[in-house]
Amino acid sequence: MTRTNANAGMVLVLGAMLAASALLAGGCDAKVGNPTIALNLPEKYNTPDGMTVDAKNNIILSVPNINDPNHPAVMLSISPTDEVTEITKLPNHPDTKRAIPLGVGVGSDGNLYISDSQGFVTDEHKSRVLRVVMKDGKAVKVEVVVTGLVMANGLAAHGDMIYVCDSKLEPKAYPLPSGVYGFKISELSGDKPYQVKPGLADKHLAIHFTTKNKDWQVGANGLGFDNEGNMVVCNFGDAQLIQGKMGAGGKVVSQKVVAEGQGMLSCDGLSVDRKSGDVYIADFLGNALHRVNLKTGKVTTIAKNANTDGADGSLDRPSEPCVRGNKVYVSNIDLPLAGNIYDKPHTLSVVEVGQ
Repeated sequence: MTRTNANAGMVLVLGAMLAASALLAGGCDAKVGNPTIALNLPEKYNTPDGMTVDAKNNIILSVPNINDPNHPAVMLSISPTDEVTEITKLPNHPDTKRAIPLGVGVGSDGNLYISDSQGFVTDEHKSRVLRVVMKDGKAVKVEVVVTGLVMANGLAAHGDMIYVCDSKLEPKAYPLPSGVYGFKISELSGDKPYQVKPGLADKHLAIHFTTKNKDWQVGANGLGFDNEGNMVVCNFGDAQLIQGKMGAGGKVVSQKVVAEGQGMLSCDGLSVDRKSGDVYIADFLGNALHRVNLKTGKVTTIAKNANTDGADGSLDRPSEPCVRGNKVYVSNIDLPLAGNIYDKPHTLSVVEVGQ
């Protein structure tokens, strides 16, 4: 596929996903909270997205550069003083000639694991999980360890496992099934990537559920684990936060919706606050950041503003939060969808959330 065709495919796929929401998502008038600029990124890092925090308190940021793919997809490190360094560029898929990193986690082996979401350019089973092998804080090589997903999305490391969302297990089905796969790090090989079986057939599928909102056929998205070891995963289209109790073999043995709606128009990326136990959720459609109390299910809107270019630190189609200390960093993916215009600056916002 040529780059031009790949870009066109991305627009078609995302347009179908998001066009119906332009009226809903474009007209937020009230401004809540006071986010400020954490980072103003250069053009070569034009589309910030997934984040996690490593053992040295650096934020690891995926930059898929969806908005301007003339720049390669990269992984960045953001120091505790907000200095940015490039970890590595990522290899393009041999068929689509694109790499589209979204979710990222640091495995128990110290390596980075990244979801490569080829679902932005094709509904074929071409999404991957990549591993960046790290040594002494430097990237040594990038390996493909899992193939065959449709729309790889959120990713989380938990114990000796790597979990990754597939937002569309069966893209043409309704209600749309989606779910989360769990892999033992010990079984992942760069020499022989694991090929996922399609649909619900793969033994690594840890949880699955459906998305009923016909306008929003995008399912499992943000992913993490709460302070009690339960899985928490976002259902984007139905604006739900789902909690799953873990059992033997890394599988979810029971699940429940702990929060739905309450001002959330969508549930994109999430981050767990280890101090409070609360979950922060980026709401792409609502242009907002929400906090969910897992014990009560109550949703509190922390920041929300009208459509903006984000120059003053306001949210600009946020896709992922990341709690570090007393701050929540928010990546503004700024996709030109749902009434939004892709524009400069390319930012991460930050919100103070207490002591």
